[in-house]
Amino acid sequence: MTTAPGTGAARVIMRKLRDIVHTSEPAQEKLNKLVSMIASAMVADVCSIYLKRGIIHELFATEGLKPEAVHRTRLKENEGLVGLVAETARPLNIADAPQHPRFSYRPETGEDPFNAFLGVPIVRSERVFGVLVVQNRAARVYTEEEVESLQTVAMVLMEMVAAGNFGDLSGLQEVEVRPSRPERLVGKGFADGLAIGRAVLHEPHAPLGRAFADDPAREEARLDAALARVRKSIDEHITNDPGRLSGQSREVLETFRMLANDHSWESRLKRGVRDGLSAEAAAERARAEHRARMQGAQNAILREQMHDLEDLDNRLMRALASPDGDDKLALPDDAILIARDIGPAELLDYGERLRGVALEEGGASSHATIIAKALGIPLVGRLTQLGARVEAGDRIVLDGERGEARLRPEPEVVIAYEQRLELRYAQAEEFARQRDAPAVTRDGAEIKLLLNAGLMLDVQHLGEVGAEGIGLFRTEFQFMVSERLPRTAEQIQLYSDVLAAAGDRPVTFRTLDVGGDKVLPYMSSEREENPALGWRALRMGLERPALLRTQVRALIEAAEGKHLRIMFPLVTVAQEFIDARELVEKELAVAQGRGRKGPAKLEVGVMIEAPAIAFGISILAGKADFLSIGTNDLMQYFFAADRANPRVSDRYDILSAPALKFLRFIREEAARAGLPLSVCGEAAGKPLEAMALIALGYDRLSMPAAGVGPVKRMLRNLDAQAAHAVVESLLTSERPSVRADLAAWANAENVPL
Repeated sequence: MTTAPGTGAARVIMRKLRDIVHTSEPAQEKLNKLVSMIASAMVADVCSIYLKRGIIHELFATEGLKPEAVHRTRLKENEGLVGLVAETARPLNIADAPQHPRFSYRPETGEDPFNAFLGVPIVRSERVFGVLVVQNRAARVYTEEEVESLQTVAMVLMEMVAAGNFGDLSGLQEVEVRPSRPERLVGKGFADGLAIGRAVLHEPHAPLGRAFADDPAREEARLDAALARVRKSIDEHITNDPGRLSGQSREVLETFRMLANDHSWESRLKRGVRDGLSAEAAAERARAEHRARMQGAQNAILREQMHDLEDLDNRLMRALASPDGDDKLALPDDAILIARDIGPAELLDYGERLRGVALEEGGASSHATIIAKALGIPLVGRLTQLGARVEAGDRIVLDGERGEARLRPEPEVVIAYEQRLELRYAQAEEFARQRDAPAVTRDGAEIKLLLNAGLMLDVQHLGEVGAEGIGLFRTEFQFMVSERLPRTAEQIQLYSDVLAAAGDRPVTFRTLDVGGDKVLPYMSSEREENPALGWRALRMGLERPALLRTQVRALIEAAEGKHLRIMFPLVTVAQEFIDARELVEKELAVAQGRGRKGPAKLEVGVMIEAPAIAFGISILAGKADFLSIGTNDLMQYFFAADRANPRVSDRYDILSAPALKFLRFIREEAARAGLPLSVCGEAAGKPLEAMALIALGYDRLSMPAAGVGPVKRMLRNLDAQAAHAVVESLLTSERPSVRADLAAWANAENVPL
């Protein structure tokens, strides 16, 4: 029995596909029956399956071409019409295939008499695994419904092959459609630590066993309910508090709402369900297509639109998975989160339920990295093709020290990492024993070790690691994880809680550092060509004084009767600090005029991140109360290398002679101005870098909680004067880095790093 083209062919194929996969026949026989059945249902003269093997597309099964061409016809990655479909990840529907410029004639196939060609990509995650093709002798363009039907079949075929429903395909020229072999992916370690666990996908696939819908009407009702939830959540973002949205941020959400209400998106989803797919499988098909198109898109605007569509697909998947409104994913006890990238609010939603995080993108200074450090879990980023190489439930070893992820590791690899974990536990016990020991070098130099923080979770580590205070509290996290501008009372509450948790230990609050690449969704902003050098941090605060004054007012009220330290980020010239300090003094006068006592002691400082202010330290004498170096930004501006750009971020080293001489200059200028100076960048928490800083005369270091133990162990075994002599001798080096020299000296002197 055949079905007229475009009249429910997908439903016919779905019904017969179930029968084929449940037989006990060999995989090749199942594929042969499948192409024969598709050709019959589509009323096509030819149906062929090409699967990708390395950089080759190999003919794996055909109905209508010569049988002897199977496993003999192999096309290069971008060769022929099949290569074009795989390259673009989009259907190709043409009436006269031989006249197409990309047509590649292969005489062994016997495809001479066939003109009409329809090829659709076989996609899963972000990878194109092959191409499904139908052909006809008559020159014709296939209907939209026929294209949809073949896409549906390709998606279900991929999921069923991945689930093993076609048996083991490894014998058929070692095609691997579902990752199963051990793999080692090398990226960058952004948060230290080791973890052994199971993969949890931040954007999960549809359950492989739920590809088909037993009751299409019920599935369509589920789809309608999930779509309504997605649209309602977007509407609420826009309408609940319209005053907080303006300019570009509102336009972005309005565009997003338009996409969510797009009739073509909904129609494609519903056609999938009516053809026999489950609602999840229909959404999975749409997401796979959008991802594949985004990967191949060269146009930035098209990529952005595909990213928005993929986000909608993900929201729909979560809504389908949680019809009761709880979108939180149930996690195993050993969950390792897998994502392309993730924002701070999303990562906080998972919280301490995770063992680790693995990302395709990410950065050393990203807020997800900072959150991971606060949670005390390893984070490894820049793992190329991670999403395409891992399945939910796969065992993973995550190595934040070496920046590696081991997927489906061999038993001996797991044993080796378990031994390393035991060593880390023993090391942690050693750090705990030295928690209350003084941070003093062998030759008597006293070093203050402080914490970098941005969450209450960070502050709780103070007592655990024995830090003497908080050298940097990043206030922007409260703003970034909120869906609206935090009210004054909410800011007061957070700052009060931080000061109460710190007790008698000092806390330095850095005022809001947003703008540039850290855009708050509820604040209007303009796209900048170079956001790192743009309108951000104190520049924004001075031009938006209401925002800065509200935050300063909250800090003053929260610190009533206590010691308050306020630090301004990205000060470039002294006048910026003078203007900002004047604003603080005005707010203090207002508070006192209202009968408030105000802080028992107020200190206001400058964060040295722009090289220009390093040459203006003398002007700050008598005006500022303290200085603190943010090495992350200072070094990116010093070397003119964007620390968020993986192509250049590793092309400089703070342990180079020019950088060390600059840091020595800043320390000398601060001493001449009589201003206390600390370092609160990432370098302070790394034993080797901290050793160099101590050698240069720095005695106040602020770092993530995980850095306190290793740095204290290092400095308690260090002769600071001897280290000073070594660093001074290396300042004339012409090599790009003196890192190896310093490490060799430390090893010879038994200084643990």
